[in-house]
Amino acid sequence: MTRQMVLVCCVIAMIAVIVGVDAAFFRQHFWERLMVNIGIVLVVGAFVLRFVRK
Repeated sequence: MTRQMVLVCCVIAMIAVIVGVDAAFFRQHFWERLMVNIGIVLVVGAFVLRFVRK
């Protein structure tokens, strides 16, 4: 796969995980939801920087 396709797949996976976690666990908890979403973005960003970046 090309680098752009891998990045697109990572972004789609990140969005799916965020929406799934929000819907399943943190519907009424704004601050907890925000912290978990930021954590997910940081983990996916670290993955991209570690494995996808040249």
